[in-house]
Amino acid sequence: MLDALLAEARLRWGLDPGAGLQIVAAERLVATPVEASRPVVVLPLAALGGGASAVESGIAGPLEPLPGRHGPLGRDPIALFRRLYPSGHVVGRFGAADGTTVGALTAADLAAPLYLAPVPAELAAAGPWAMPWISDRLRRPDGCPWDREQTHESLRNHLLEEAYEVYDELADGATPALADELGDLWLQVVLHAQLAAEAGVFDLADVQAAIATKIVRRHPHVFGEARAETASDVNRQWERIKDGERAVAAAGSDPADDPRARSALDGISRSLPALAASQEMQERAANLGYDWPDVEGVLVKVEEEIAELRAAADPRQRSEELGDLMFVVVSVARRLGVEAEAALRAANDKFRARFRTVERLAAERGTALRDLDFAALDDLWNAAKAAERAGDPVAAGRRSAT
Repeated sequence: MLDALLAEARLRWGLDPGAGLQIVAAERLVATPVEASRPVVVLPLAALGGGASAVESGIAGPLEPLPGRHGPLGRDPIALFRRLYPSGHVVGRFGAADGTTVGALTAADLAAPLYLAPVPAELAAAGPWAMPWISDRLRRPDGCPWDREQTHESLRNHLLEEAYEVYDELADGATPALADELGDLWLQVVLHAQLAAEAGVFDLADVQAAIATKIVRRHPHVFGEARAETASDVNRQWERIKDGERAVAAAGSDPADDPRARSALDGISRSLPALAASQEMQERAANLGYDWPDVEGVLVKVEEEIAELRAAADPRQRSEELGDLMFVVVSVARRLGVEAEAALRAANDKFRARFRTVERLAAERGTALRDLDFAALDDLWNAAKAAERAGDPVAAGRRSAT
């Protein structure tokens, strides 16, 4: 039967099996990595199994959708097609003169064999290879002048900007806007992989293989025989594995040339915001047992650092002592399970909102802030806090579109 269907597809729709062909059971669609840029033949499972029913073939219930395509519509094969293909894409019906389109497909259509011709790579937007193809196309001589001029160095700031935009959007949890920002960040990964491929160093497949291999290696309690009952167990195991990785990496170098070769703190970017870097360093050290017994000891240390800051005699000492104080405050955040960077950002947002209210209140009174004494400014600040508690939308500091 399959040979006859393929012969019909060659004759009617120009199928070239040599360019790649996907043959998918209709009952398995949601669990199959269908790629719209390759031709697809969809058959009822009975047609593939010589008359075997779904139950006889081992499918006794709804399949789990393919990870990555398992969102709210993940179990609906018609919805899946509409995500993978343009709505007007033609769907051929074997043995029938008329076809249909992806937008007009119904569940009843899946009862008979169907053929979907490949779509151009740039239109297979939901597939994993659309963006790599688009990136390559943009870099070609007849592509985009801006993209052709980019280098790893020129894209560095774009990477940071996109990462921070994702960070900001995460405050609202899972939203369509977050999907958009994650796409912008993914573009940066694709672009850097494209540049490296052009230089003959690595490509996107290497990036994907490196992270997948690393994650499997660092989760032996999931993919191996190790045991980890708590998140703390996982963190300690993670650091032990990373320490082993650093030892292997250092085996081919002279430790005298790189005294940091086996440090648990290796890999923490010096470009990270200082609070985030401080917390990451402390967490790594804590996972190796270098930590305060409890948060009370850290709070005592905060008081000591404040006293040392007060006693500092010159600008250099004051700067050093202030840094020590901030470092210990980050340790307090870590022991309380608070992300220091996020906490300070939230405090910044709160100050921004309250200060705007102070400015508004002063303007309503016809007064310039610079002309007020401390007591008057403090009164305005308290009024801003009161407005915030009362639910004043201006004082609440709702995040703007920017």
